[in-house]
Amino acid sequence: MNKHLSQLIEIANLDKEIDSFEPRIKEAKKELSAIEEEEAKLNHQEEELNTTSNDIALSIQKNENHLEDLSLKLEEIANKTKLIKTEKESKALSLEEELAKEQITFANEEIARLNGILNNKKEALKELEHSIKALKEDKKEIAQKVEGEVQKVKNEQKKIFTQKEALISKMDQKIISFYEKIRKWAKNTSVVPVTRQACGGCFIRLNDKIYSDVIRSDDITTCPHCGRILYNEN
Repeated sequence: MNKHLSQLIEIANLDKEIDSFEPRIKEAKKELSAIEEEEAKLNHQEEELNTTSNDIALSIQKNENHLEDLSLKLEEIANKTKLIKTEKESKALSLEEELAKEQITFANEEIARLNGILNNKKEALKELEHSIKALKEDKKEIAQKVEGEVQKVKNEQKKIFTQKEALISKMDQKIISFYEKIRKWAKNTSVVPVTRQACGGCFIRLNDKIYSDVIRSDDITTCPHCGRILYNEN
């Protein structure tokens, strides 16, 4: 087999191996990514619960302020009652007093209702905070494990890179440049075997002359249809 072709096959295989490391790193980080997504989800829920709780607390405060105003109003009505001179004034004050008492009853009921909701939110928040804390502990352990796995893969990757650089240093730079141009679009199918007289990249049948050139392997032969570098696997 032509020396340059043999080198191209070798460097193409090294590139395939190099490219295989990224999915391995991604797979190693998969568990950590999943726990990070869950953590982000729980943090969002916590934020929503805090916002809702603050809104409820504000509503309770508004009702309590309204109660204070109503209490002052009842005192004012009581003082006015002492100065009543006519039955008409008496009826008007009685109506005003009745309305104020109804509003006080409603405000107290609303405060009780909101406090019930707020207590439920606080309980949910405590459970959520506990879940987040447990998740953070799991995340720490998983992160350490993932870091070790990723480093292991990167060490392997570094070895292959070193092999590739050593090979490139021995190769004709014009051949490397030619290979890299094809690799820009063909990626890991830049150098392909011929199977059943067809290109292993585009799968189109080769004419007898091209096929014969590939079998002889005296020179670098490219597919006339797609431009990939061809070699005889047998």
